[in-house]
Amino acid sequence: MKHWLRPSQRSVGWGLLCIYVLLLIVPILAVLVSGFRGHDGTFTLRYFAIVLADPSTHQGLLKAFLIAAATTTLATVIALPLAALSSRYDFTGRQLLLALCLLPMVLPPFVGAVGMRLVFARYGTLTQWFAPHAPLGVDWLGQMREMGVVSIEALSLFPIILLNVQAALGRVDPTQQRAAANLGASPWSVFRRVTLPQVRPGLFAGCTLVAVWSFTELGTPLMFAVYDVTPVQIFFKISEPDNPIAHALVVLLLVVAAVLFFIGKFLLGRPKPSLASKASAQPTLIRLHGLKGLAASVPFLLVLSLALVPHFAVLLTALSDVGHWYRSALPTSLTLAHFAAAWSDEMIAPTWVAGRFTLGAIGNSILYATLASAVGLCLALGSAWLIVRSKLWLRHWLDALGMLPMAVPGLVLAFGYLAIGVGIKRALGDATPTVLDVQQFPVLFLVLAYAIRRLPYTLRSAVAGLEQTPVSLELAARNLGAGATTTVRKITLPLISAHLFAGVLMAFTFALLEVSDSLVLAQRNEFYPLTRAIWELSQRLGDGAHLAAALGVWAMCLLGLALVAASIFLGQRLGGLFKL
Repeated sequence: MKHWLRPSQRSVGWGLLCIYVLLLIVPILAVLVSGFRGHDGTFTLRYFAIVLADPSTHQGLLKAFLIAAATTTLATVIALPLAALSSRYDFTGRQLLLALCLLPMVLPPFVGAVGMRLVFARYGTLTQWFAPHAPLGVDWLGQMREMGVVSIEALSLFPIILLNVQAALGRVDPTQQRAAANLGASPWSVFRRVTLPQVRPGLFAGCTLVAVWSFTELGTPLMFAVYDVTPVQIFFKISEPDNPIAHALVVLLLVVAAVLFFIGKFLLGRPKPSLASKASAQPTLIRLHGLKGLAASVPFLLVLSLALVPHFAVLLTALSDVGHWYRSALPTSLTLAHFAAAWSDEMIAPTWVAGRFTLGAIGNSILYATLASAVGLCLALGSAWLIVRSKLWLRHWLDALGMLPMAVPGLVLAFGYLAIGVGIKRALGDATPTVLDVQQFPVLFLVLAYAIRRLPYTLRSAVAGLEQTPVSLELAARNLGAGATTTVRKITLPLISAHLFAGVLMAFTFALLEVSDSLVLAQRNEFYPLTRAIWELSQRLGDGAHLAAALGVWAMCLLGLALVAASIFLGQRLGGLFKL
């Protein structure tokens, strides 16, 4: 059956493909070109050889890899039991506990580290609990900085694995499990030889995303002063944006991240053809009552009590008076003044500076995130329409490119946009338009970087909405004389509006808390977004950490509301937003 928008599909598809290439592929190529281009413009491996020969590079890559491996392992150990329990058993409070398991995601590890620095301080909470009589306290951050990074990242990212594994367990054919049990297989054998092979693609999809995310994470190691990891080493070279050594290091980071993605997605995560058939029956949850139901909820409560420690640490940091969380397990004096001060600080709030009005970090972030969400919505709608409604071969490329930002490190894209801006400046010189000057006016680059980084959330939501909308309704409207625009406006958009709202809301709130792009591209304080302001405040003596924590609390509340709204509108499809 011919689709009623087929004449325009090809042109729309090619247009979207060109936009993806411009916003996603070109920045990656810009990094590659900058890393392998000599001062005379010719191809060279000299800078790459210098980077590979530098012992600090080896140490940075090794430590980043070890942190990623430890983070992924710990996150998997946390997520697997919870996914198995929630997919097999039904007990009182199950849905509430599953919803609460998303709460760790409402605080980026970068922000959680602001509060945890006081918990891990020499005379902080841990010292008061475990070594209260130590005369010089305990230098936790000096001795266990990497473990602090691993613990915060794992407790923040485990929901990604949980969502992927839970969705995979929901597709397991229970008849195969029962057949294996009837043939005498033990429960462990059934899990190892029947369930695990079917769950493996979802498990490694989540693990791959967590591993790449942790390997390229910039904010958390920066907050914990773990400076000898590759992402932080790259960050400290921002002052030399045209330095080919910095771009060669970014290339190396991209190569390692691509290898991790390939191994997790195509080698370990490839489903077996014999197990790829559709389940012939839906899994039936076993109802647990009384003590058994309570016992099933204990692992969830235990994980949540640990995962929410950074959240409470940020909240207590924002509430504590300056100097009143010292040699005590908890703050000795509380105040709400930091929340008010966070909204009045000249770096954060709209203000007049030297006769010039600036939006401040909060206004900047809202502006950047709003524009980025609008750009992402347009791209997602067009792409989702072709992916679901067309038979064009381009739809597969659009789907892959639309989800690729989940696998490409944000630091790589940020340096790609920085390289493009520097290249434009070098080519045009003094004739460079202000809007294209990345160092003096980074707004355009920040908006585009935010839009492409958070596009997968809107795209997956739009695809889910269109898949649930029968095309017959659109055809019926066309047969009754409605035009293409009228059909889309009065039939399609109202039916998928809930999905679009959830995706845009997720993209908007995660863009507000984007770390890598903000730290790399925003180099002038009048254009600082929220996360860059949090970083700058955290380095300020006195009330800096408390103001940064107050901003983190506001951001945490906003992202929490977004996740709740998205879970209401998307239900079990929420996991698709975090699937490669």
